[in-house]
Amino acid sequence: MRIYTRTGDGGETGLFSGQRVPKDDPRIEAYGTVDELNSFIGLIRAEGLDADLDAVLNQVQHDLFALGSDLATPRSSPRASAVPRIGSRHVERLEAAIDRLDGEVPPLRRFILPAGPRAACLFHVARTVARRAERRAVTLERLQPGSPDAVRYLNRLSDLLFVLARVASARAGAVDTPWEPKTPSG
Repeated sequence: MRIYTRTGDGGETGLFSGQRVPKDDPRIEAYGTVDELNSFIGLIRAEGLDADLDAVLNQVQHDLFALGSDLATPRSSPRASAVPRIGSRHVERLEAAIDRLDGEVPPLRRFILPAGPRAACLFHVARTVARRAERRAVTLERLQPGSPDAVRYLNRLSDLLFVLARVASARAGAVDTPWEPKTPSG
């Protein structure tokens, strides 16, 4: 199989359903941003994380492939039943990981800066990509409803990535850097 097909050279791409859409269609924006997030999580995994954190991210990467398929395939498609879907069990798994890992770090009393050791910073960047993916999924859901758990999953995933940033920082012996708001007079 060749990598290039030349079918996208005109600014359109094909969905699993066979439908052709512009490459900037909200559906493509949504699953493309999920793909970007998945790639970024792969970069974080290259940091040599503790085995338990790597296992969480391995599962997330598998979930993100399913989420990409979910977002890429309208429920009305004749092939929709062949596509894995994100559901409440995926969201619940994220919530369980958040609850377990959040117990390792002190409760937050203030906003913190996205700083710390390299792995923590990478988690913070991934969190912002997850938030963008969530915004793209919200747009898609508003225009073409069909993936109701996608938004919930991405919202919880950004929460998990925030907790993972704090855990990575704490495990490296660093402390969170609180945001110090300045008064208008400076």
